[in-house]
Formats: sequence, C-alpha cells, structure tokens
Amino acid sequence: MIVITGGSGFIGSNLLKFLNENQNDEILIVDELDTYVKKFENLKDLKYLDCIDKDLFLHHIQNNSSLYNGKIEIIYHLGACSKTTEPDRDYIMNTNLSYSKGLLEYSANNAIPLIYASSASVYGEGKAFIENSKYESYLNHYAESKLLFDNYYRENMSKINSQVVGLRYFNVFGPREHHKEGMSSVIYHFFNQRKTDGEIKLFKGSHGYKDGEQRRDFIHVDDTVKVKNWFKENPHISGIYNVGTGVSRTFNDIANCVLDYYKHHKPNASMSYIDFPDGLEEQYQAFTEADINLLRSKGYNENFTSLEEGVKSYLDWLSS
Repeated sequence: MIVITGGSGFIGSNLLKFLNENQNDEILIVDELDTYVKKFENLKDLKYLDCIDKDLFLHHIQNNSSLYNGKIEIIYHLGACSKTTEPDRDYIMNTNLSYSKGLLEYSANNAIPLIYASSASVYGEGKAFIENSKYESYLNHYAESKLLFDNYYRENMSKINSQVVGLRYFNVFGPREHHKEGMSSVIYHFFNQRKTDGEIKLFKGSHGYKDGEQRRDFIHVDDTVKVKNWFKENPHISGIYNVGTGVSRTFNDIANCVLDYYKHHKPNASMSYIDFPDGLEEQYQAFTEADINLLRSKGYNENFTSLEEGVKSYLDWLSS
C-alpha cells in the first residue's frame, strides 16, 4: 500500500494519476476531510483504496493499528497548510510541523521510506538557493514551519536507517490546482483573468525589479512527480533537495506565453500592473532560482519541461 497525505490536493492528485497510469491503485489518501469536498474533483477520474482523515490516520499508526502494520510500502507526505499568508502560527505549526514529526517517527521506526514536501520559501530573501543552513531563512509562518521540520530531520538523520527525502519545491504549476484559489499559480490566474476581464494583471515593480520583472523558478507539476518517482526507485538515497528547473523566468515571460497562446483569439487581451495587496510585499520572494547541483550529483538526469512547453500544455488542459 502507498500512502499519500494531501492526496486530493494539487501535487498529490497528480502523483496519484501517475501511479494509476503505472498500474498502481493500492493507494490510501490521507487528507483534511473538512476541505475534502472542495478538492474531490481532483479524484473523480482516479483510483484509490480509501480516503481517511489525517488525524485519524496518525492516531492509527501511532497506536500500532493492525489496519496498517506491515502493509505500507512508502509514504508520500504532501499534505500541509500551504497558505503562505496564513496568520495563525499555532495552526500552521500543528499542521505542518507536529504532524510531520509524527509521520517521520513512525516511518523511521518501521523502516518505511518517507518522501515529504518542503519548500523554496525556506530561502527567504536570499539570492543563493543551496541546501545549506547558511542560505536559509523565512518570511512567514509557512516557511518557518517547513524550515523547522527540515532541521528536525537533519538533527535526527544519523539515527534513521530508512529512506527520508525532503523536496524543496519551487513554483509548481499545472493541472488540478483550481481548489487552491488565491494560492494557485499565476498561469491559472492569468488564464481566468484573460477569460473574464480580457486583461492580465501583474504586480508592479518591487525589491529593485521593474514592473513584472520579478523572477521565479517555475516548474511543471509532472516534473515534480518524476523526481518523486526517481527517489522511490533509488531507496538508498536520502537527504534534502531542491526541485526546480534551475532557471528563473520573469512574470512578464509567463504573461507573454499566455498572450501568445491566445494571439489568434478575439478580442485580444492586454496586460496591466497593479499594487501589491497590503502586507504581501514584505513576505514576497521577488527572486528564486533552484540550485540543482545536489540533485544532479545523485544521478537525476531527466530534463525539465521548459516554461513555454509547460504553459502551453497547461493551457491546453485548462481550455479543454
């Protein structure tokens, strides 16, 4: 049995789709069931054993329930509060940090591989994105929770004999992210803005960058799934790794990709620049670019989808 926490979410449901396409449907989805209805659409075309509440699952495994003893092959821990502007620190720490500690303890004690989602937000306002504590900081409680768990794993890794992998995702985009609403990718927002308003809206300049010229490392969700699968197939490799393309692109680049996709549609859309919402600019990463040397050094040689290819395939999916 494969366990996916957050399995009805964005990255989790894309992982489930990949597993189904590779003839695997012995999968247990673990999620917050009070928000399950919003995300259920992600699972309607996919196969899995069951979907259970995250707290109930943790209770079962911590109390050695016969439901799961000896039956779990691997845990993909993708569930989290991913709202970077969430002000409730206690909620974030309970959901992202304490819960992750419980899964790590269980997986380590039972020699079950654990592949979990970290985040590029742990680099704060830094300009170097290398998996080393001297480059790490945080701008919000979400990033703080991710960094605290990364450090908790680091402190205990010498005592763990089974595989544990932390994947620091950069800006992921692609199908099945509609439920994320304000936290969805800019491609999704640009798609909807063009359709409803005929105008794509970008942030004005900030942090020394001109209008729309802030830069991020945008990675298609399919590439993140390929990385997870590669680690599953290489169970002797553990550690914390960046998952990005290694190339930053501007938000103007993305807007132009979207406009180019629809250039033969009438009426033509336009671009405009807007102010940051109150409080966001102080928490904003204006530049990210994954250093993927560590991932490459372990033997991951797959090419990453280019921004142009990724945006086109995603817009094809959205348009259908």
